[in-house]
Amino acid sequence: MDTNIGSQLDSCKPANSILGCPPQNGSASIQDSHAPSAVSSDATLGRHLAHRLVEIGVKDVFSVPGDFNLTLLDHLIAEPGLKNIGCCNELNAGYAADGYARARGVGACVVTFTVGGLSIINAIAGAYSENLPVICIVGGPNTNDYGTNRILHHTIGLPDFSQELRCFQTVTCYQAVVNNLEDAHEQIDRAISTALKESKPVYISISCNLAAIPHATFIRDPIPFSLSPRLSNRMGLEAAVEATAAFLNKAVKPVMVAGPKLRVAKACEAFVELADACGYPVAVMPSAKGLVPEQHPHFIGTYWGAVGTAFCAEIVESADAYLFTGPIFSDYSSVGYSLLLKREKAIIVQPDRVVIANGPAFGCVLMKDFLQALAKRLKCNTTAYENYHRIFIPDGVPLKCDPQDPLRVNILFHHIQRMLSSNTAVIAETGDSWFNCQKLKLPEGCGYEFQMQYGSIGWSVGATLGYAQSVPDKRVIACIGDGSFQVTAQDISTMLRCEQKSIIFLINNGGYTIEVEIHDGPYNVIKNWNYTGLVDAIHNGEGNCWTAKVHCEEELIEAIEKATDEKKDCLCFIEVIVHKDDTSKELLEWGSRVSAANSRPPNPQ
Repeated sequence: MDTNIGSQLDSCKPANSILGCPPQNGSASIQDSHAPSAVSSDATLGRHLAHRLVEIGVKDVFSVPGDFNLTLLDHLIAEPGLKNIGCCNELNAGYAADGYARARGVGACVVTFTVGGLSIINAIAGAYSENLPVICIVGGPNTNDYGTNRILHHTIGLPDFSQELRCFQTVTCYQAVVNNLEDAHEQIDRAISTALKESKPVYISISCNLAAIPHATFIRDPIPFSLSPRLSNRMGLEAAVEATAAFLNKAVKPVMVAGPKLRVAKACEAFVELADACGYPVAVMPSAKGLVPEQHPHFIGTYWGAVGTAFCAEIVESADAYLFTGPIFSDYSSVGYSLLLKREKAIIVQPDRVVIANGPAFGCVLMKDFLQALAKRLKCNTTAYENYHRIFIPDGVPLKCDPQDPLRVNILFHHIQRMLSSNTAVIAETGDSWFNCQKLKLPEGCGYEFQMQYGSIGWSVGATLGYAQSVPDKRVIACIGDGSFQVTAQDISTMLRCEQKSIIFLINNGGYTIEVEIHDGPYNVIKNWNYTGLVDAIHNGEGNCWTAKVHCEEELIEAIEKATDEKKDCLCFIEVIVHKDDTSKELLEWGSRVSAANSRPPNPQ
């Protein structure tokens, strides 16, 4: 008997491959032992996964190599339609897949077991909160190590390998642990199709010794997915439309507000169709900015309570009926639960459900179907928009700076506004950029993204990488605070490797300004970096990169002119030096209200 520690593993293998016997090394043949020779050498799990990713629209996979995923990466990079984007760390790889999915509809990332998986999980949680289909692929342990009581590297030192899986169960809509080839085809296809149907991330763990093994289930190229479209319950749809039309048609000054779940419901066009038909004022919740064209004749701006677009909250909150489409009412989006809305006036339309005031709810009613049907039943009512038009006063213009005056944030965004076109996209980092970017008026076709629900600082660096990779015809303009940049700065390197031409405005105000306005303390002050010097060091003479540090409006104008002309084919990094207390008035108001919500005393017991 072999008594060497760790060697008992292979002592009990079946001697044949008869149907019904346990699989050997992750595979079991239904035929005799000579059958595998008839399987083409490229009929592998790795090739099948690569084909599937390309088929659903993924052209770039964001990865960090580790010993458990190396063979799988070999097969992914061998796929002609797939490019591997090696990232500096797993968190940024996840953020990049998030940004990529926002523009392309789906993203993918590949990391190694546990050390990689638990590093990327924060980004996957953010994608879950934002309803983004991200395929998170992890290279897993060798099939021979499952159930052996062996302890592996990259784990927490226990023979139970399910820790990573259990962590991902709460932030993904499907989990597939592929540790034998018999059902690998089915597991992979089910995971990917579930991500697309649910618009949520999925987790796929693939044992490190399976990716290169030929198997009969992979002989044919995969048949393209044919996802059965979800259908509304026709009776429920008709009842919901009838009840909603009756509710809104009797209102004197109804309004409509778009929420972030318009994206997951694929109902943006249907929303605009309804807006065209009914004549109501059109507002967006902050996390829905960019989903509705701001050129719409009845667009009145961002509804964000006391910190939204001027006159927008007054019109929405004074309405006698409001149609919220795909909203998320969190403490952040409600400005510390301070919105002046009444449930009895509200119709809430979610991707598959309609709730009318305090009354009936209708399930199995798809948002897109509902909005299209409702557009045919509503009477045109422009009363609320006419009220808005009467009280509206155009935004003021920032006070001009004297020559060489220190640069102000409102001057910065005044100039960023002029940069926007259909060929640009804006990425707003968590912080004061949320509020300043909300005030930008987006030209038709200009992209806009930020992560409001999860609000993870540092998200924008990876998201800029992924978004820019997915839409190479657009120039991404990223507005990032210095504190956030310090979390994820490394992947400037990956942007350079990918020859991206984004413009990054690094707003250097010496700390976590958004936290200061919620609750100040010495922990909100950070060590100042030479940010342009850091990016120059990362550049290291390889690739196209240009940096500038600006202190006044004259220097800003010169830098923008250079970035948009002479350096238009470069990654441009502009460090903007501003005063530590130079914030938007909206952040000051929002911070005080969120602080009040956070500091509520416990309810009496």
